[in-house]
Amino acid sequence: MVGVAQGFGRKALILGALLMMTAGAAYAETTPVRVRGTVVSLEGSKLVVHPKTGDDITVMLNDDYGAIAVVKASMADIKEGTFIGTATVTQPDSSLKSLEVVVFPDKMRGTGEGHYPWDLGSKSMMTNATVSNAVKGVDGQTITVSYKGGEKKIDVPADVPVVTLVPGADKADIKPGAIVFVPAQKQEDGSLHGGAVLFGKDGLTPPM
Repeated sequence: MVGVAQGFGRKALILGALLMMTAGAAYAETTPVRVRGTVVSLEGSKLVVHPKTGDDITVMLNDDYGAIAVVKASMADIKEGTFIGTATVTQPDSSLKSLEVVVFPDKMRGTGEGHYPWDLGSKSMMTNATVSNAVKGVDGQTITVSYKGGEKKIDVPADVPVVTLVPGADKADIKPGAIVFVPAQKQEDGSLHGGAVLFGKDGLTPPM
């Protein structure tokens, strides 16, 4: 943790801005890119990540980049009033099925709010919204989430990974072997720049 609430809030704002920029729209002269993989090295502001497929990817980080730990949460944390982010796929009956759930700390409420395309499979979407209703079932639960301008009903299977975020984490944990998710922006010259690194704590793979 940065040590004071102001520092916590600044990191939350950094992450919020980055996630909103990865919602699918290009901003100015950059293109959003989501980097997922295992850390090869971190030297100064130069982060090298090895993805599941393809060559190593280099991301140049801001000097004051945020380190955000991704830690396990549980289905019990998905309750009315909670602000979450969930990637979904559309089922044949047009219903939405969750692939993963991120339970945001209250100080990160509103991060990337909305419903927009994502890249965890064909026609996947990301919905960041407040849980307005949650109904438990035998195989998970069905939730209704509300965001500015809309509402969605989502089925959350019992085996879906559920995590939460800890901003202001120790940057020393972003080391070779750590599994990361890095929202980045591709510049005109092809380089990637990022302002935050989300890393799985204790070997966890960030599911987003």
